[in-house]
Amino acid sequence: MNKHHILTAAGIILMVSLTACKKDFLNVVPLGNQIASTTNDYDQLMNDPAFYYYSFSGGWQEPALMGDEVAADADYFNEGSAQMARAFQWQAGIFQQKDGEPFDLQLQLGNMYECNKVIAEVDESPGGTDSLKAELKAEAMTTRAWLNFEFINFYAKPYLASTAATDPGFPIIDKPNIAMSSYTRATVQAVYDFMIKDLTEAIKSLPVKAKFQTRMSRPAAEGLLGKVYLFMGRNSDAAPLLNAALTDVAAAGVPVLYDYNVTFGPGGSFLPIDPFYGPSSPGQNYNDLTEAVVSKVFYNGSYGGNFFGNDGLVLDPTAAVLYGSTDWRLKFYSSNNPDGSVIPNGRLRKYGVKWSRCGLQLSDLYLLSAECKARTNDLAGAKTDVETLRKNRMPVADAAVPPASATDQGALIKFIIDERIREFALEGARWFDMRRLSVDPLFAGQTFTHTLYNTDNTTTVYTLEQPNRLTLQIPPSVIGPNSGMVNNP
Repeated sequence: MNKHHILTAAGIILMVSLTACKKDFLNVVPLGNQIASTTNDYDQLMNDPAFYYYSFSGGWQEPALMGDEVAADADYFNEGSAQMARAFQWQAGIFQQKDGEPFDLQLQLGNMYECNKVIAEVDESPGGTDSLKAELKAEAMTTRAWLNFEFINFYAKPYLASTAATDPGFPIIDKPNIAMSSYTRATVQAVYDFMIKDLTEAIKSLPVKAKFQTRMSRPAAEGLLGKVYLFMGRNSDAAPLLNAALTDVAAAGVPVLYDYNVTFGPGGSFLPIDPFYGPSSPGQNYNDLTEAVVSKVFYNGSYGGNFFGNDGLVLDPTAAVLYGSTDWRLKFYSSNNPDGSVIPNGRLRKYGVKWSRCGLQLSDLYLLSAECKARTNDLAGAKTDVETLRKNRMPVADAAVPPASATDQGALIKFIIDERIREFALEGARWFDMRRLSVDPLFAGQTFTHTLYNTDNTTTVYTLEQPNRLTLQIPPSVIGPNSGMVNNP
């Protein structure tokens, strides 16, 4: 009898949680437990929901707490977990030994194992064409690059060309080898080079339109590679890739931008607005792929015993003033607490987004392209890209970039960065921008703070005083079993 057993990342996560204290952090599947044979088996591996559906506050919940657009009301926030408080305060040791392996890391390491298995084995599998095997391998390589982009932006310093060759990064995991006993940290430069190699090779074999928007496509890989180059400051290399991604999205016909003028207009699909849950929008439906170049969602609702949540989080006043009065994105915020009471001093909490998107959204692609064009002095092209998004987020009459910003390169770049806050506030993206802009001379001298609004109407302000705090310490569950692996300060 043919006994092929495909163990998905969900099963891997369970094994990690049972064995993490005793074994190396990549010993996630006992030898022989995961067997795929036919090309279709490997295709099914790439359908694993663990690649795109983070239902237990995994994924981006730490950065969703650490962006400087976030503030908190103590009445609700203090009911959350100790990990939430440590992340909000930018403490060094967010992850403690007693907490075990962070869920998102468990999930990502399981994903990495599956990707490496497909990459290493699919070429020899029976039952599929050479082109299908190449496509599956390319999907796995693109997903591996996405995982490495997460790792390097959590656990290593922001990319700086002058130091990247010596800055410690994250281990490069390129084989489904569960017998290895120890791992060392590659340099930041080596990890970025590895991502570039994976994505450059993958683009050649990926379809313009994915089978599903939870699977990788050519525009997803082009967009991700453009993003990698932008994070490296290689703007001239990023520009053609981001342009190609937008061209391929148009050719595929998906994704498309929601027009909030319509969805919030009379009879619009985002209506009615529930006083507790907010608009009937994609944030309430993890299956809504309308704007996804590649869809990945994480639970961004209230704390439910999963260490991280959004209880008590409010929009910092410095971020709130970035919105114009006619910006439909304000509909995703409420001036009331979950119990219906009024939040003091007009503060706003985000209540229309239970599920946040952390893959690559079309709005992100437009803003990355706009920033890249501005940085390469294509101000007209940058203006067009950012206004394409804005015309779908507010009345067209209010969507134009202000003239003073449209004709000044530095001002336009800053306007686009502010647009990123308006689009993605309280959903984790700002943390990645804070990191990369911290080494950008255009943004020199910026200060990052968090304000906790106490019950007695006083405030406690936390300041990110050390650049080290822009880099998370590697969890003890990884450092402990790998002797010689040095942690971040």
